[in-house]
Amino acid sequence: MSQTESKNKTEHSIHPATTLGHVSLTVANLENQLLFYQQVLGFKLHWRKGSKAGLGAGGVDLLILNEEPNLKKYRGVTGLYHFAVLFPNRRELAIALARLYALKYRNHPTDHIMTKTTYLDDPEGNGIELYAESPEDGTWTMKDGKYETRRADGSWSDGREPLDVEALFKYLKEDDKLDVPIPPETKVGHIHLHVRDIPEALDFYHGIIGFDVMGHAKDFQMAFVSAGGYHHHIGLNTWQGAGAPPPPADAVGLRHFTVDFLDQQSLDEVIARVDAAGIPSNRTEDGILLHDPSQNGVILRTK
Repeated sequence: MSQTESKNKTEHSIHPATTLGHVSLTVANLENQLLFYQQVLGFKLHWRKGSKAGLGAGGVDLLILNEEPNLKKYRGVTGLYHFAVLFPNRRELAIALARLYALKYRNHPTDHIMTKTTYLDDPEGNGIELYAESPEDGTWTMKDGKYETRRADGSWSDGREPLDVEALFKYLKEDDKLDVPIPPETKVGHIHLHVRDIPEALDFYHGIIGFDVMGHAKDFQMAFVSAGGYHHHIGLNTWQGAGAPPPPADAVGLRHFTVDFLDQQSLDEVIARVDAAGIPSNRTEDGILLHDPSQNGVILRTK
């Protein structure tokens, strides 16, 4: 199955124009986090109200930070593995990566063949992926429980090769400035979650919400779901352990992420399935808040 095909498409598949909106994090030190996201990643500060702030690329919020006292990082729990910031092209990714190099900020450039990416953590341990699409280089499959990647010439890759940073930096120009904000086209491309059980999570994100299953690599303990044939809007894994508990109330990390629907009708169809399944939900100023079986927060709303 390729990135342009969806598996287990159903009569209630989510609208193909559905995307992700912002990611909301609970943080221990708002000042430190604001410095990081602005100076290291190039996010713009959109607004700040007391212990809460919104950042992004100058348009809609991509990230909302909520400070609470006496928080700490927990291991072996469900929650955020990483959220992924999608740049419009390789050149913009090159600028972002060059800024990390100039600041000597630890990161891990990786070539997924179909995407070029680097991974890093913010100061409180929240995982972040910065990436650009590169489908012309190849694609991935999940077959017989395994995750595999094929380059455009048909050769095999594990999809986790070291990125050729020098090749990426060829997109830079001599007069490029590295302290510029991220471009306005930047968005949240996907989110990857730690869950306690993948089939259970698929029942929720596919069976209830309506994302299509793009693949389930049982040997790799991972699955992808998406809308409209995208390679993945949500990644699911049990790398913190099968049956991992949710994080305690005093944990830093994921508060919720938003799923943005094209129109109210598309949203209402999903809400009807949520209600029919008996899943608790609450109406908030941002949208309809519910939690997956691993207690990861999800807000459903229109764009």
